[in-house]
Amino acid sequence: MGKNINIDWNELGFDYIKTDFRYISVWKDGSWDDGKLVEDNMLTISEGSPALHYGQQCFEGLKCYRRKDGKIQLFRPDQNAKRLNNSCRRLLMPEIPEEKFISACVQVAKANEEYVAPHGTGATLYIRPFIIGVGDNIGVKPAEEYIFCVFCCPVGPYFKGGVTPVNFMISDYDRAAPYGTGAAKVGGNYAASLLPHENSAKRGFADCIYLDPATHTKIEEVGAANFFGITKDNKFVTPKSPSILPSITKYSLLYIAKEYLGMQVEERDVYIDKIYEFAEAGACGTAAVITPIGGIEYKDKLHVFYSETEVGPVTKKLYDTLYGIQFGDVKAPQGWIIEISSDS
Repeated sequence: MGKNINIDWNELGFDYIKTDFRYISVWKDGSWDDGKLVEDNMLTISEGSPALHYGQQCFEGLKCYRRKDGKIQLFRPDQNAKRLNNSCRRLLMPEIPEEKFISACVQVAKANEEYVAPHGTGATLYIRPFIIGVGDNIGVKPAEEYIFCVFCCPVGPYFKGGVTPVNFMISDYDRAAPYGTGAAKVGGNYAASLLPHENSAKRGFADCIYLDPATHTKIEEVGAANFFGITKDNKFVTPKSPSILPSITKYSLLYIAKEYLGMQVEERDVYIDKIYEFAEAGACGTAAVITPIGGIEYKDKLHVFYSETEVGPVTKKLYDTLYGIQFGDVKAPQGWIIEISSDS
């Protein structure tokens, strides 16, 4: 590692920390430029930019990990590229070629390698790619220019002192509309979630759970994460809906449950009034990998799964396996890992 980075890796949270380099590319006159690494973390855009007024923007989140041998690696960035392009199509924004997206993430990780924590700390380098519609505009229409940017921040482990279950409550609010932007990773979905999250936090819950917007009978998302449950007959079950953001962590867990743990897996409707079928439950996403769900409050009654204080055995196996793959301690399925070497 190069220069001395003065960071206490054991005290890191999930906060913005300015790193040395970020990648920027501009789309103009029908094509993306070559893109480049820059040191300035400020963007200058027109006051008429559609991103500011009409929410024409989308983003991704992925991580860079340091292995025991000191090398660093990305986890499934091709899947983030595909999902970003799904979001772009939904908002009439130009897509990013997959190789350009991956190259940008590799360049940013490599240029900021000193900010990738030592193996064993649990800390990682969080990478945030995003696209915004910019340029002089006032009408409700797609932008004529776009900025694609990738920056990164070192972040600490989501759970300090080990993985612990937390409780959630069912929200009366909808996260997304039927046939809306629920399956796209756009800022408006998150803006809409701020008030329900605050309401649940005031009541002592970690976050809220959103039911399907059409019937309010099926579990869709857990805050900004995907839900999964382990049935009493040991099946891995996760909701299926066109208004759920397709979590890369969730699809990785579906594969791990089936191929590594030999479980049956199901992507299907998960009815809130049938949650008693689950022995364990959790939320999954890039930040925490897995957040075990202790209990869910529904109609003023708390339904507890495995325990409010201890992680269920299957959830722990899933977490340990995926965490091990991400940090290079467990053999990964082919194509899941991109190693970043000095000559990348």
